[in-house]
Formats: sequence, C-alpha cells, structure tokens
Amino acid sequence: MTERITLTRLLEQLDESGTGEMLRLQDIVDNFDSRGFGPLLVLPALIVLLPTGAIPTIPTLCGLFIATLAGQLALGKTSPWLPRRLGRRGISHDRFHRAVTRLKPWTERFDKLLKPRLQAFANPLSRRLIAALAVMLALSMIPLELLPFAAALPALAIALMGLGLAAEDGLVMLIGLAVVIGGGVFLLW
Repeated sequence: MTERITLTRLLEQLDESGTGEMLRLQDIVDNFDSRGFGPLLVLPALIVLLPTGAIPTIPTLCGLFIATLAGQLALGKTSPWLPRRLGRRGISHDRFHRAVTRLKPWTERFDKLLKPRLQAFANPLSRRLIAALAVMLALSMIPLELLPFAAALPALAIALMGLGLAAEDGLVMLIGLAVVIGGGVFLLW
C-alpha cells in the first residue's frame, strides 16, 4: 500500500467530491476506485451507522451497494463495478456533510489505531472470505431496516472489516469478525 489510509481522509474526500445536491453511490465508486474495495465497503456501512441509517431505504440501498461490491471481491475481481440503476441512488449531500462534521473528532481518534499488522489475515484468500461474509451481512441489513438502527450491527462489522482490508490491518478484520460472532451469539441467546 503506497499511502496510509485514514477514515477521516476518506470521509473528507467523499464530502469534497460531491458537486450536486445528491451524493450518488456512483460518486463513491468513482472517487475510491483506485484504492480498492476496502473504502467502498466502509463508507456505505458508515452511512448506515450514522443517523442517516434510520431513514427509510438507506439501509437497503447501502446493503445492496455493499453486497454488489463485496460479491465482486469474493469472486476475485480486482476493480469495482456498479450497475447504473443502483449508482444513481444516493443521499443528500448536505446531510452527509453535517454527519462528517460531527464524526470528524471521532474518526481522527480511530485513525490513530489503524496500521498494517497481522498481515496473514490480509492475504487474497482471507480477503475473499471476508468479502463473502460481507455479502451475507449486507443482505441481512435489508430486512433489518424494518427496525430502526437494527442494521447498525452488521454495518459495524462490515465497516471494521472494510477498514481492515483498506489498511491491511488484520487485527481490525478480526475485531469485525468478533462483532459478527458476538451478534450471532446474542441473537441465539
């Protein structure tokens, strides 16, 4: 990885890239295409984690977006592609800007924790398995949309695993897996 990735910078780049009233899903893909799949999994997951995740259809759109991209990574694709119809969907740029402003102090703290480590979990097979799990989690967000903020748990796991992919941080990927396992245990209990 040539440049260390930070969550704060990813959000700022996306916020700066918005030129219109709507921030379209295709804008996200266009902005982060060169960085791979990690940031493209993180940003829609964060949108679901934010208060915007309570807006009807946002978890479904983000879940479809994540499932589409993670499915491509699971199948071994090297660069992301998004169907035109899904790419035209989006959220208000104004609302996204306000959320980025509120989150910035928190993301700056979190950025200090990201660094390349446990890179055995960043190998191609692990990346594909993480992507397959992200597809299942993303699709689970669609029915969870019926309960406000219920999609936040799978979104948190996807965000952590995406950050781990982007920063080649195997520890963060494992924490994302722990969130999945903990959520599964909680649901079964």
